[in-house]
Amino acid sequence: MKENIYGNIPCFLGAENLVEKGSYDTDVIFYGAPFEGESTWGDYTGVELGPKQIRSSSARYSGYLPELDHVDVTEHLSFGDAGDVPFVAHDNEQSYQNIEDFSAELWKTGKFLVGFGGEHGVTYPILKSLADSGKKVGIIHLDAHYDNMPDYEGERYARNTPFMRLYETEGVRNQSIIHTGIHGPRNKPETGRYAKENGAVTITINEIREAKDLRAYAKEIYDMAAEDVDVVYLSICSDVLDFAYNPGGPVDGNGLTSYELLTLIHEFGKYGLVGMDYVEVYPMMDANQNSAHFVSYAVLYVLAGHLKYLGKI
Repeated sequence: MKENIYGNIPCFLGAENLVEKGSYDTDVIFYGAPFEGESTWGDYTGVELGPKQIRSSSARYSGYLPELDHVDVTEHLSFGDAGDVPFVAHDNEQSYQNIEDFSAELWKTGKFLVGFGGEHGVTYPILKSLADSGKKVGIIHLDAHYDNMPDYEGERYARNTPFMRLYETEGVRNQSIIHTGIHGPRNKPETGRYAKENGAVTITINEIREAKDLRAYAKEIYDMAAEDVDVVYLSICSDVLDFAYNPGGPVDGNGLTSYELLTLIHEFGKYGLVGMDYVEVYPMMDANQNSAHFVSYAVLYVLAGHLKYLGKI
């Protein structure tokens, strides 16, 4: 069986090639949504290359985390890679529909899903398909920005609109959407107002920094997302990190450190997640691919937490 997912690109973290295998029978399923529509700032572009670079960078890593009680995630969970959603250039609506249809099939498996963007807009069709399956959904949204504008120059499906679309989605409980780590002047005044008007919760970077116990605060965040829902989903935008830790991303200062982000998401994993995505990795902007490499850390920390939730460690 062909091991690479396409060309010379390996499956993420040495996962099985489920495209070749023809079945979704692993504990964890990775997939890519290499979509980029409208660029909201100049030539800051190239997120459609994210899944490819994330996979390539992952070849350097095992599943062993000595700092987390020497757990080897791969000893306890099997990994599979389902490949990428087809991207239709210049047709955002069709691309979103493709993502929705693709992820709907994956959700049917009941496995833990890990999606790689692409721009943050991909989170909307992923979660719409989950909500449409009959699940009531809460979301922990880690980001510098709300991404909840009504449109971008008339386009409803863009990187800065997914959470407005999710506010409008039946099956997503707005009060259980937790915008976490919000900071910086690339937000617009109306975005905070939109979140409040739609019932979503805002947790700013300062609230995280001023928490006396980061792990205990993670439990508080999780509990808000889990209230009156069936499942909790984690969506991570790379720019929740300070640009010192995300050199391939936009220049957003005063963000989380890598330690703070990994600590939070490990805790979220321990309390129970249905899946996650990691979006807005810009390979063309990152000579050393530091931001793509970090995705392997993030996924493994979540899955190490998931093992605790499953009672496997």
